[in-house]
Amino acid sequence: MNLFLPIKIGNYTLKNRIFMAPMTRCRSVQDNIPNDLMATYYAQRASAGLIISEATQISTQGIGYPCTPGIHTAQQVEGWKKVTQAVHDKGGTIFLQLWHVGRISHSAYHGGELPVAPSAIKPSGEVYTFEGMKEYETPRALTAEEIKEIVKAYAHGARNAIEAGFDGVEIHGANGYLLDQFLRDGTNIREDEYGGSIENRSRFLFDVIKAVTYEIGTDKTGLRLSPSGTFNDMTDSDPQKHFTYVCDKLNAFNLAYLHIVDALEDDIRHGANVVELSILREAYKGVLITNGAYDKERGDATIENNQADAVAFGVLFLANPDLPERFKTNSGFNEADPDTFYTQDEKGYTDYPVL
Repeated sequence: MNLFLPIKIGNYTLKNRIFMAPMTRCRSVQDNIPNDLMATYYAQRASAGLIISEATQISTQGIGYPCTPGIHTAQQVEGWKKVTQAVHDKGGTIFLQLWHVGRISHSAYHGGELPVAPSAIKPSGEVYTFEGMKEYETPRALTAEEIKEIVKAYAHGARNAIEAGFDGVEIHGANGYLLDQFLRDGTNIREDEYGGSIENRSRFLFDVIKAVTYEIGTDKTGLRLSPSGTFNDMTDSDPQKHFTYVCDKLNAFNLAYLHIVDALEDDIRHGANVVELSILREAYKGVLITNGAYDKERGDATIENNQADAVAFGVLFLANPDLPERFKTNSGFNEADPDTFYTQDEKGYTDYPVL
């Protein structure tokens, strides 16, 4: 078993297990609409077994960064059609990642309205806005009725993604954004049906999964989680207990896949309560994707040892559009330029050379 073997997810048989991880790139300059430059970028990377798009907001309320794409307007759907067509023309498969940032935003993005969250707990640090860096604000706690409306927005985003030509969607439940904020007891101190017990804190996530899979089918739905993550000021008192519960309950859904972000050096440095991949592998019986600073050797070993079924590569794919070919031929790699990760033109985006 290695990265080059085909793999079945949902009803798709993919050409390899070298997936492109979702990465925010901030190129949707006008009205959060995907554009021709983005179509070129994704098409360049169509040799991936699966491309998972950058995080894409399901509503204006879900916005927390400049120039990130959406999937909630007709113009955005039309923009994404260019991207999916370009990827399909190159023989690729692409899922869209559905996103709501929750508290990781600022009133500057929402006409003066505060960002929303499970509880009114302010994240530490600063957020980038069009007026420069600003301190995070204390978010407004969502009402139960508002939560139900956001569930509908996820389903609507999923339906729009299929209309835009995507092969499926990945629900973003990781990295300290809204769904993750509900899961963790460091950000969720609610006392209603969405807070308190592990079952209650997981309710919103499972409501979203039910709504999305009802809309587009379980075979077209994936989920991303980061059980060990500390990014965006996240903590949890017992992530192992919580996320094994979630993984076990996910088995009933027959999703296309579960995508786990491994503990990163940053997480460990920030005191992460690490949940080992092997524990989640034991709990979850479906297709498991892992991600987190993997190289080819570690990826092959992880698949060989049956710790995961595929590996999603981020920065390596960003800088090497032909990553599978480079792995196959044991060629060198382009170095990524972090200064261009979140800029708005082709530099450091579509100009990385191929072999």
